Amino acid sequence: MAEQLPDGLRKHLARANQYKKENKKYLLNLARKKDVDDTFHTLHDEAFEQIDCLSCANCCKTTSPIFRDVDIDRIAKHLGMRPSHFTERYLHIDEDNDWVLNSSPCAFLGADNYCSIYEVRPKACREYPHTDRKHMTQILELTYKNTMVCPAVASIVEKMRTGKA
Repeated sequence: MAEQLPDGLRKHLARANQYKKENKKYLLNLARKKDVDDTFHTLHDEAFEQIDCLSCANCCKTTSPIFRDVDIDRIAKHLGMRPSHFTERYLHIDEDNDWVLNSSPCAFLGADNYCSIYEVRPKACREYPHTDRKHMTQILELTYKNTMVCPAVASIVEKMRTGKA
C-alpha cells in the first residue's frame, strides 16, 4: 500500500525500511532511558504539522486496530446493529485473543481516506500512532512496528536516531 502514498510520505516509510535494524536497536535502547516522553511529544507535534493523515491513511489500509468490547458496543449501536452481528460481519479473534478486522483496508475507510465511523471509532484508532502518550518506553516495540506503517512515526524515530530532534 505504501506505493499509493504521496512521494513525501512514501520516502519516510522507505527510510524506515532501509534502517529498520538501526531503528529497532535504537528504540530498544531507549527503554533504559528516562524522560523520552518530552522528545516524542515534541516531535509528534512537529510531524503532524507537516503530515496530514487524510493524505495517507496507511494505518487504515494495512493494519487493524484492536477492538475492545466497549468499542464494539459503541460502533454497533452507531450502525444500528447488535454487537454480535457487528463482530460476525467485521471482526475475528486473532492469535493474541484480540478482536481485529477481518480484512484490510478497513471496511469503514472511504475512497477519500475519511472514516465513516470516525465519531465512534475504536480507542486504538483515536490514539494512533501513540507517539503522544505518556510512558513511551512501555510501547517501544509497538513504536518500532509503527515505523513501517506510519510516515509520521518513521519521521519521528529517524529524527531521534540521527540526533536531528
